[in-house]
Amino acid sequence: MTGLRATIRLQFHSGFTLDDAAARVDYFADLGVSHIYASPLLAARPGSTHGYDTIDYGRINPELGGEAALARLVARLRGRGMGLILDIVPNHMAVGGSGNRWWEDVLSWGKTSRYAHFFDIDWTPPDRWLHGRVLLPFLGSPYGEALRNGDIVLRHDGQDGTFFCQHYEHRFPICPRNYRDLFDGIDLPPSTADILAHLHAAPPASADGLLRAFGHWGRTPEGVHAIGRAIARHDPAAPGGGERLHRLLERQHYRLAWWRTAGDIINWRRFFDITGLAGLCVEYPDVFDAVHATVFSLYARGLIDGVRVDHVDGLTRPAEYCRHLRRRLSELAPLRPPGVPPHASIHVEKILGPGEALPESWGADGSTGYDFLEQVDAVMHDPRGEAPLTDLWTWAAAGAPSFDVEERAARGMILSAVLGAECGRLVHLLGGLARRDARTRDFTDAAIMRVLRRVLVHFPVYRTYAGDMSRAPAAADRRVLRRACRAARADLPPGHGPVLDWLEKRLGPAGMGLGAGPAIACFEHLSAPLAAKAVEDTAFYRYGRLLSRNDVGTHPALFAGTVEAFHAANLLRLRDFPRGMLATATHDHKRGEDSRARLAVLSEAGVDWARQVGEWTDRNAALRGRAQGGPAPDRADELILYQVLAATWPMTDAAPHAKASQSFRDRIQAWQTKALREAKRHTSWTDPDPAYEEGCRRFVDALLHADPSNTFLTSLDAVVDRIAPAGALNGLAQTLLRLTCPGVPDLYQGCEYWDFSLVDPDNRRPVDFPARVASLAGDGDITALARHWRDGRVKQRLIQAVLRLRLAQPALFADGAYDPIRVVGPGRGQLVAFTRTLDDFCLLVIAPRLPFALSPDPADLSCAAFPPTGTVLHLRDDLPGSWTSIIRPGRTCDAAALRRLAMLDGGLPLDVLIGRRRQPE
Repeated sequence: MTGLRATIRLQFHSGFTLDDAAARVDYFADLGVSHIYASPLLAARPGSTHGYDTIDYGRINPELGGEAALARLVARLRGRGMGLILDIVPNHMAVGGSGNRWWEDVLSWGKTSRYAHFFDIDWTPPDRWLHGRVLLPFLGSPYGEALRNGDIVLRHDGQDGTFFCQHYEHRFPICPRNYRDLFDGIDLPPSTADILAHLHAAPPASADGLLRAFGHWGRTPEGVHAIGRAIARHDPAAPGGGERLHRLLERQHYRLAWWRTAGDIINWRRFFDITGLAGLCVEYPDVFDAVHATVFSLYARGLIDGVRVDHVDGLTRPAEYCRHLRRRLSELAPLRPPGVPPHASIHVEKILGPGEALPESWGADGSTGYDFLEQVDAVMHDPRGEAPLTDLWTWAAAGAPSFDVEERAARGMILSAVLGAECGRLVHLLGGLARRDARTRDFTDAAIMRVLRRVLVHFPVYRTYAGDMSRAPAAADRRVLRRACRAARADLPPGHGPVLDWLEKRLGPAGMGLGAGPAIACFEHLSAPLAAKAVEDTAFYRYGRLLSRNDVGTHPALFAGTVEAFHAANLLRLRDFPRGMLATATHDHKRGEDSRARLAVLSEAGVDWARQVGEWTDRNAALRGRAQGGPAPDRADELILYQVLAATWPMTDAAPHAKASQSFRDRIQAWQTKALREAKRHTSWTDPDPAYEEGCRRFVDALLHADPSNTFLTSLDAVVDRIAPAGALNGLAQTLLRLTCPGVPDLYQGCEYWDFSLVDPDNRRPVDFPARVASLAGDGDITALARHWRDGRVKQRLIQAVLRLRLAQPALFADGAYDPIRVVGPGRGQLVAFTRTLDDFCLLVIAPRLPFALSPDPADLSCAAFPPTGTVLHLRDDLPGSWTSIIRPGRTCDAAALRRLAMLDGGLPLDVLIGRRRQPE
């Protein structure tokens, strides 16, 4: 087997199982990847399409084929010298519904449950009526209404003998200590009464045997009859039944509540704001062991070769966790079968803020590649387009002139409307801390709340790590807090200065020594979901200056990057994380990698795009609907829609009205509904506005009406025809850079062809693997397939060609030096060039940049006037004197021809060349 060289990310679910993947192993191997990078495989909620809603860490999901299917897949992989990376979810698991025995045990026994500390539950929250109880905000209506309408009913499970309350798909267990009360007034056999009496006083650890005995009696005719009478007594439709059911529920270790109460009073940590996912406490050794037992077993048996840690910032102590994970995997390495690489790769999903770096001290191989997505995306944008596109957006948005303004507004809204309970819990902890000191006891909760909100509104990264015993250098945390507090100070009256100063000390690294540990943990668990919900899931959908700069890991406030910054980032990665992942498409992206590549062309054509949008808004004004006194869509949503249509418009030879197929319209409609609700301006998931959504839906229907007389379709088609060739070159360039820069390239499923997908679930549609298998086996080199670039085969062939080179020269890509090549002359802004060298072997990469100005030929993407006369590569003297192209098979050139870019003359403006340096005599 080879080591980790290149991955393909696959999304597993009941429609694409482990056996389905096994059938495609030969294709993946022929493409050149070394490892399948699998979505979570442990048992998830039935019907899960993604696997992040784990309900049982002890087994492989049976819907995917179970462990037997996993073994078959791995056997196929090993037969081709390949491996498997597993996405793991240690941060949270699915709750609500049914099937999570850990969670249901906590609901049954409360604080005395053996699993109570597995979940991050506040048993003494600010709301005293919740002390010792878990809020369960799963009801579809207010509690009293649900009880009165019979939406909550008592049930008995004949298999295990337990009682529970049912509310649609949700199962709420009744504490066994209350079983005796259910039979008040019902005669029971002495033996059964004795069992219930013992259950009433039994601790959880000794209840299992009693429950088995009760369950056995419950399956007898006498037991069935008695249980039926007990349930009937608690039927809300029976006289007094509703009151009896209410009294029973009041004695439980939980409080049932309407789903709308979650944001205000929930007393346990969720994954972001998703009430169906509860946070886990893997900082406790026994929880860590229980969550990872199956993963460690799979690794020791050679069934997996590494892990991808989902949402590492959701853990209380990420550094400690990563180091513990590395240590345990290393201890298991000697148990792995012979011939299987002993080193486990560990990659962490981490969103890095501007200037933020993944701490080396964590011991991870690197991130999952969002940082590379940002770097390569930024360098593809032309800074000259910033002014016209900013002017266009300011006109459209009418009051949101910058992303920073939009982000701060979104953060404030999320704190109030979504994460109010989490913020309230933190203020409660901080207030208690302040009242312990005579000098700060007058810092009221209200004052702390005002100051804390401003700090969080200005917080520049996902989180700090002050509470992590194995944290990154404390100086980084101090800088982050100082920056946020400095910005907050400008928003606050001078009288709040002492509270702000106190808060900065308590939430920073020094706070651990001041007794602020619980508050720090709460703060760090709040700032991360706040960033995710406010930035990625709100502001990204509100701010539409150029959507290619709005994606997971990107920083929309930065319109364009420089070649120098791109090279600098690659050099840092080679130094610190040479095995870090490189991604340009993921299961979480907002727009597919080639959708973004096409939209990036608008940064070069900003003036023309602004003019075109002005014409469209005038022409289509009569098509807009009305909602609450305003147009639907409003101008901002209309501008965002035009960009999405331009980004995803099909590249076929069909007539414009044929391209606007029903499937295309359905995709746009589904995207639009999600985008409008995520933006939370006119409608939302919690409070949808049917009138606004319907007006927007009708607008899309009118724009995409499949009729030859629809002039908008003709105009849209003409615009896309003009920018699509440059967009395709952008797509090839980012693919080439991902495959050759320092790191491990990751290919998202199906993206061997052009990826014009939208946000999930659109980016998780079934992949046509038979078509990809057939085209990979077909004839044609990269330049020949460029004549058919619209079908995407040229991208697939480029991937295969470079991955074959990585297979032949693994050490070059893993350990080879990275040296930027300076381009001088009139075309210096149009190329990104660098070398990778190891010993005497050299690789030279030349990728186009800002290709709209190169006027690529729609026939074959060639650029007749490129490179401009006088454009040369500034090559070092120690590089090879002769080079061979892998893009143009059989083509060679000497150093002089290479310097003047002769191999690009009038053709496809990219190349990958190899050569060997002369050995000294």
